[in-house]
Amino acid sequence: MAVNEDFMGREYPPLPPVDVTAEWVGEFASSVGATNAVHHDARAARDAGFDDVVAPPTFAVVIAQKADAQLIEDPEAGIDFTRVVHGQQSFTHHTPIVAGMQISAVLHVDAVRSAGGHVMVTTRSELSDADGSPVCTASSTIVIRGEQS
Repeated sequence: MAVNEDFMGREYPPLPPVDVTAEWVGEFASSVGATNAVHHDARAARDAGFDDVVAPPTFAVVIAQKADAQLIEDPEAGIDFTRVVHGQQSFTHHTPIVAGMQISAVLHVDAVRSAGGHVMVTTRSELSDADGSPVCTASSTIVIRGEQS
């Protein structure tokens, strides 16, 4: 099945909120080599003006990928994950992600285009806190390799 180009413009329902915990932030920070104390120590984070430990900027990808999974796993989208290559990722942070937040995400399919026998799909995950205030906009482009690749 080919990638369904009619998915451009689609918006998926919001994900259930995820709880950002200090442990999760610390584990992620350690995994990416973020050694600043604000990622691991609540006192250091509070001394720096945060309510609790603050996640490294790329932490948003963990939540955004949960939103992206809605598209990848949608059988009508026609995406063969075995042919997917990650093309691009960017983040626009509106506020830091801090332990204690509940974050939800809404996935938007911004572009679906063919090029050189491949299909590129660009998505945007709008992450928001429990009050609905914007936290981060995470954009991603995946390339679905053509059958001859």
